[in-house]
Amino acid sequence: MAMRDVDYVVHAAALKHVTAAEYNPFECVQTNVHGAENVVNAAIGNNVKRVLALSTDKAANPVNLYGATKLASDKIFVAGNHLSGSSETRFSVVRYGNVLGSRGSVIPYFNKLIAEKAGSLPITDKRMTRFWITLQQAVDFVLSSMEMMQGGEIYVPKIPSMRIVDLAECMAPDMCREEVGIRPGEKLHEVMITEDDSLTTLELSDRYIIEPPFNMWSEGRKPHPEGVPVPEGFRYASDTNPDWIDGPVMARLLGDLATHPE
Repeated sequence: MAMRDVDYVVHAAALKHVTAAEYNPFECVQTNVHGAENVVNAAIGNNVKRVLALSTDKAANPVNLYGATKLASDKIFVAGNHLSGSSETRFSVVRYGNVLGSRGSVIPYFNKLIAEKAGSLPITDKRMTRFWITLQQAVDFVLSSMEMMQGGEIYVPKIPSMRIVDLAECMAPDMCREEVGIRPGEKLHEVMITEDDSLTTLELSDRYIIEPPFNMWSEGRKPHPEGVPVPEGFRYASDTNPDWIDGPVMARLLGDLATHPE
């Protein structure tokens, strides 16, 4: 009912916390998998023009239930283009890493410990790296992807990485750090494009586009004209990313976040 007379939909709802999903898999599947199916069916039933689903790095080679359900969700949205048949409804996906300062992420948690004058900041593993994107960058990326989508693509932004231990040093240089070990289902490094995905991935100046491996919903559909195929075996991961955030840049971003909370 909510999609009546709606032209564009951004599907952002998810049960996204790794540990909560490992503890309660049924709710995670209901929200992330069945919820995706509900959105696809409702969009087709109401002749929505374009639907863009928000995915996560954890959907690439998933090692936890959250990532597995989001991979299933991605597949559902890509396949939704087949189900829509001759209608105008088209589905695509955007995939990005950690949103700076988002609820439940490490930055608010570190800020809480710093404010409480805790004895140390917990670091899961000193080698751990993560992709970072600001909320405004994420919004802009979603809108630009919505504009260029033809249906079936997975859009991945080019964003920087940072080591978690460097983030802790930037936020609290005088606090001790305690290595506590990786939590169940947690990855050491994030991957947004796998070696297998490289076979259908195009590179643009500001993003990568994972093209659908098969396409029967749009005759004559052509890949983005500015896209250049990535080398076979290409892998886009937070530990091998050529773009890194240093301390001063992160300090400026955190200052902006404190001034204008997202």
